[in-house]
Amino acid sequence: MADEYSKAPYNRDVGIPDDYNWQSLKSKRGAALEVHYVGLLHELGLKKGMLGQIFTKAQNKIQDPAKLYRLIVMIDGQQWVSDVSADVKGKIYEGLLEKNAEDTKSGAGQYFTPRALIKAMVACMQPEPNRTIADPACGTGGFFLAAYDFLKENHPLDTKQKDFLKHGTFFGNEIVANTRRLCLMNMFLHNIGEIDGDSMVSPNDALVADNGARYDYVLANPPFGKKSSMTFTNEEGEQEKDSLTYNRQDFWATTSNKQVNFVQHIRTMLKSTGRAAVVVPDNVLFEGGAGEIVRKKLMENTDLHTILRLPTGIFYAHGVKANVLFFDNREAGKDPWTKETWYYDYRTNVHHTLKKKPMTFEHLQDFVACYHPQNRHQRKATWQETENPEGRWRKYSYEELIARDKTSLDLFWLKDKSLSDLDNLPEPDILAAEIIENIEAGLNSFREVLNGLSENE
Repeated sequence: MADEYSKAPYNRDVGIPDDYNWQSLKSKRGAALEVHYVGLLHELGLKKGMLGQIFTKAQNKIQDPAKLYRLIVMIDGQQWVSDVSADVKGKIYEGLLEKNAEDTKSGAGQYFTPRALIKAMVACMQPEPNRTIADPACGTGGFFLAAYDFLKENHPLDTKQKDFLKHGTFFGNEIVANTRRLCLMNMFLHNIGEIDGDSMVSPNDALVADNGARYDYVLANPPFGKKSSMTFTNEEGEQEKDSLTYNRQDFWATTSNKQVNFVQHIRTMLKSTGRAAVVVPDNVLFEGGAGEIVRKKLMENTDLHTILRLPTGIFYAHGVKANVLFFDNREAGKDPWTKETWYYDYRTNVHHTLKKKPMTFEHLQDFVACYHPQNRHQRKATWQETENPEGRWRKYSYEELIARDKTSLDLFWLKDKSLSDLDNLPEPDILAAEIIENIEAGLNSFREVLNGLSENE
């Protein structure tokens, strides 16, 4: 695509030296091609902007030069810029990413948020044109692309708005080079940014410092795994991990819990009128110490208005019990900004598996309707103690939540039917998957306890 942009009718300087352009790849065969390709990956990885970021730490995994040449010929036979629309290219690439995430051995799934969930979160947030959108752990860019599609489909954009959408809307961080590459290619194939322009995705760890930038929206699913750590080699030559604790003056509490730190960081990233939707594991809702401090401060300084309880069996990483927090930032004030928090329980008696019964956007449409994005102050509860005890949508007042032990936001009210209705249990494979999820979640908790004990020795 960069090669096509360098020719008529575009005639753009895409920043690729002649010695390492597409034509240089086409002109070689055999061992010479393999040697040249390795050199090309290294050289392009040194370039500035989006191009250099895409090629950073890229490695040749194609050991057979004949296959490499065949691949080059196949790619060369297609007009990528003009023949294939950005929508089609983007959909093809997203499909490849999803297939890649399904390969559990590669670990790619940990960077992949279910697209149905992302779409529902964006549908609730309803981003508007000429607003900035950030994700401090953007993975392969799922939130950016869903927001991009929403803006294109729901707003007739003028020329200035289209230009802002392409160049000034999206900002992210992704510390894993391979994942950042996938994200940048995903954005470029969706026509976001320029191959010769600045990269919108930083390789820096977002938690290390506040870079001062403030955004209108933050949509994120920070990485699972409770602790940030750095690997080092000790005096005996053994590898050890040391927990990273981020000491930041803008944080309410100092902790090595990565998710709690991301919640604090995301609040810092927001403009005073900014809004956030963030996927967090259950421990963020109930953990004591720093977790309790952050929950109290979040309810005081922002309007934490909605919590979606997610089912198991929807993430490629096993043992994850997660939720979505929706909160709006506010100017500093005397009284807590959170007056009430609405809960939607989409976990109790909900059964999904990745293969046989994956969660779709349709499954979350009732939540979006209850969220009432047009005017969330006109919400109506579906739960009623006597008339509809099965209702999944209800609210709790600030006073009720703050009075709970450790200000725990880990709330459920529906009865688990599998405990009483033995005649209508889920299918055996779904039951087995849920048992595995629960065991994995338990194992993860025990690992955290063990890590904590070994750190304190």
